[in-house]
Amino acid sequence: MQWEVAVGLKPGVGRSRAVTWRHAIPLLTLFAGTLFAASASTAHGTDLRGGSRTKVTELISQEQRGYQESQGTYRSLHRQVDDLGRQAGRRDARVQAAQQNADRLAALSGFTPVSGRGVRVSLNDASRSRRAAGDPSPDDLVVHQQDVQAVVNALWAGGATGMQIMDQRLISTSAVRCVGNTLILQGVVYSPPFRITATGAPDRLRAALDASPEIEIYRQYVDQYGLGYTVKTLQKTTLPAYTGNATPKYATEADGADTNP
Repeated sequence: MQWEVAVGLKPGVGRSRAVTWRHAIPLLTLFAGTLFAASASTAHGTDLRGGSRTKVTELISQEQRGYQESQGTYRSLHRQVDDLGRQAGRRDARVQAAQQNADRLAALSGFTPVSGRGVRVSLNDASRSRRAAGDPSPDDLVVHQQDVQAVVNALWAGGATGMQIMDQRLISTSAVRCVGNTLILQGVVYSPPFRITATGAPDRLRAALDASPEIEIYRQYVDQYGLGYTVKTLQKTTLPAYTGNATPKYATEADGADTNP
């Protein structure tokens, strides 16, 4: 005896659905098998979510190690060049004069250490305990590239004789770059707080910081959202010499340029 298992349906409807599913199930099974095969081929036998995926932090650490190694090689070669220059200078008066001129310019361009009075400016992200009420965006709570650059520009305008960010000396071609809330300088990644140290007359340096419109905007965020901003007078500080690579570039006259005023 056969029974119709189709509650609330007319006789024959359940059977038609059963026939439909009888043909659909093999097709679905074939489709699923194809997907599994494609995934296995893509993964090459590895876990697609596994530890083989390289983390960004690992890449950054790798690049930092490579940079430090290249810096060691650069300093070694730089010492060899200096030794060869001094040896040649003892034999040739022209080389000696050029070396003396280079030594004089090195002090002005940041390639020798500098000591004296100065100031240190510290910039920091807002701490959780100090963040103001309301609904600030994440960008309102961190130090940005333009904030660091505003301090650097103000200190140069205030007559700074030398400057460094964190533990690195700045020169005229140094670039301040931020990624997220981290600072990248000469291939090294720094986290806040960011410390900018400058040598020069402290009163003039402080006055330049106070007169900067960009720093005034930053200080409004300090008051509203709790960003960090401190300025400390240093009675004596020593900035190291710049040790990074420097490739000089010279302006050249374009072909056919009119030299008449």
